[in-house]
Amino acid sequence: MGDTEVPAASRGEQVQAAEQEAAKRRLLALAEADRVPVDEVTRAVPDRRWRRGR
Repeated sequence: MGDTEVPAASRGEQVQAAEQEAAKRRLLALAEADRVPVDEVTRAVPDRRWRRGR
């Protein structure tokens, strides 16, 4: 056995970590795709209707 050989448990952990990183990247890519640029967001218009009752 050489020094470069990785135990099976450690290899499994590396694979799991790589899969988690890939999943995180996919989620971030989806979130970025769904993101609405600030310029396209509807500007809030002050609602003065509540003052009429006063």
